[in-house]
Amino acid sequence: MTAHPEGPSASGERPLRLLLVDDQPLLRVGFRMVLESEEGLEVVGEAADGAEAVRLTRELAPDVVLMDVRMPRMDGIEATRLIAAAQSPARVIILTTFDLDEYAFAGLQAGASAFLLKDVAPADLVHAVRLVASGDAVVSPRVTQRLLETYVRAVAGGGGRPAEAQPDPLLQELTPRELEVLRAICDGLSNAEIARRLYLSEATVKSHVRRILSKLHLRDRVQAVVYGYETGLVVPSNPDY
Repeated sequence: MTAHPEGPSASGERPLRLLLVDDQPLLRVGFRMVLESEEGLEVVGEAADGAEAVRLTRELAPDVVLMDVRMPRMDGIEATRLIAAAQSPARVIILTTFDLDEYAFAGLQAGASAFLLKDVAPADLVHAVRLVASGDAVVSPRVTQRLLETYVRAVAGGGGRPAEAQPDPLLQELTPRELEVLRAICDGLSNAEIARRLYLSEATVKSHVRRILSKLHLRDRVQAVVYGYETGLVVPSNPDY
């Protein structure tokens, strides 16, 4: 494990603080080189397992944690769950090898804000970190949908549509318009796309999204998509895939 003090960015603003978590030192070195070559990004610590990640998240207060899933002592899923349970403001990006990895879905369930493949292009890695720090989802809607639908069918036990889920009473807290916006979020639409679909301004959509997340006690848009599948609000569109 290594930790580094915070330093000012060239613009004078506080840089985004990042924590790298992976049991492979070479991968951490590679990610550090990519991230610290960008203005406004600073790697403040590294951890080789989930337990160390939880401790360093508490001690170093990073903005974003890049979290491997398979590690000794404590895996990244449990570490993510503990970080979210502690109501840490840190946002977690799960690092995985395969886009349909069951661990990726488990990471989103545990409270991660996104997942990325470990062979992500450097520019995409930097873009993802900045977006997650700003509170926006970065999981490709198409990949997210495939991931969630694959998981839902697996839980259903063999390719058919899952049994009807009991609606969450919290959904009754949403207005009809908010339900429309939530379904659009689950379709992977951006605020601008939702605004066009529902003939609303982007500012109005943003207000709806904030209220939806607050009423449903969700951290971000990705959690809203997971919620939509888990509660049966959204069902797999192609059950025979």
